[in-house]
Amino acid sequence: MPAAPPPAPGADPGRGAGRRRRTAVLVLVLATLTATGPLATDLYLPAFPVIAEDLGSTEAQIQLTLTAIMLGMAVGQLVIGPLSDALGRRRPLLVGVAVFALASLACMVVPSAGVFTGLRFVQGVAGAAGAVISRAVVRDMFEGDDAARFFSRLMLVTGLAPLLGPVLGGQLLRVGPWQLSFAVLAAVAVTSWVVVFFGLPESLPSGRRRPLRARSLAQTVGGLLRDVRFIGPALTLGLSFGAMFTYISSFSFVSQNEFGASAQQFSLMFAVNTVGLLLGTQVNAYLIGRVETPRRLAGGLTGMLAAVAVLGVLAAAGVSGAWALPVLTAVFWTLMFSVGFVFPNATTLAISSQSPSVAGTASALMGSMQFALGGGLSSLAGMTATGQASLASMAVVMSGIAVAAAAVFAVTARRAARTAA
Repeated sequence: MPAAPPPAPGADPGRGAGRRRRTAVLVLVLATLTATGPLATDLYLPAFPVIAEDLGSTEAQIQLTLTAIMLGMAVGQLVIGPLSDALGRRRPLLVGVAVFALASLACMVVPSAGVFTGLRFVQGVAGAAGAVISRAVVRDMFEGDDAARFFSRLMLVTGLAPLLGPVLGGQLLRVGPWQLSFAVLAAVAVTSWVVVFFGLPESLPSGRRRPLRARSLAQTVGGLLRDVRFIGPALTLGLSFGAMFTYISSFSFVSQNEFGASAQQFSLMFAVNTVGLLLGTQVNAYLIGRVETPRRLAGGLTGMLAAVAVLGVLAAAGVSGAWALPVLTAVFWTLMFSVGFVFPNATTLAISSQSPSVAGTASALMGSMQFALGGGLSSLAGMTATGQASLASMAVVMSGIAVAAAAVFAVTARRAARTAA
């Protein structure tokens, strides 16, 4: 199903309107699936200090639960992506969403931080189904600028999850214990299952599926890793996600412990910064057809570098007190706005470089790199003498990652251009 073009003279305008409605429904269905992962990571962020106290653990141990779900999503995508190439998109998706709902309910009764971490890993593995299969469905149906346009629309809806997650999580703490957040996640998963069952048709016909054989899978993955057109933007996406996730996983502690913000103030700042992400994706969508995809990606990376450079200056100057929070919010807003360019364009370049028959495996490899780098690199911010993240440690980690992302893109884009020539 290609993106709906403007109706030609004499064409039936009702048919074009129908195709646009089907595209809008598809955006909502896939966005519901894709948003489950971000919501699972962000909803309980304001409750980190409360959870640590309730389970008798340190803040670093609770932060590890965030790393666990990220690593779970990385592992899950490596498994679920190839399965969707062999079995179709619907069956692995329905199973994954069901397991996610059960894991969310189990998180409500954890006795310790260790069990909590293990269940979050399971939750991540199951939640990977929505992320990896949604990208594969887009590749099944769209190409080129149509795919970039669809990913931008998808991020507009998906971006509501990180926008509403901490805000909703902060408000849930006002009316009940932290476990209430996981009851909400279970309800979202059940809703997603129903939406998929009734609203998402199979997008990969049996004739285009690839048998799941170890040797064939190894050859496919090897080919992807050697293809600079894929690995360049995929690594750029993973590293950029690492920089953003360092902010997501650490700023809850830093804003509340270092700058005296309340859980509700943190939620408000997080929401404001997520608006930057949404705006970035829509400005990127406006530029499609006017500016080439690699140039849009380069612009996003430039904005990221500028944001982390200012963050480094603020950390070196030793800013402190509540007055610094609006300044930091502006810095992180710029970072998120820039990420709104990086994510859809890097995803488009990587996925569109491959055929639909390996879209699930390509999406899985790209997604696993994204979440492995995001979960692994972000944990470096907490490796301080006190065991807690600080503004300085965030600045160091995010600056290093942003520079690496820009360097990877510059080198691989040049090699891809030479190969094409």
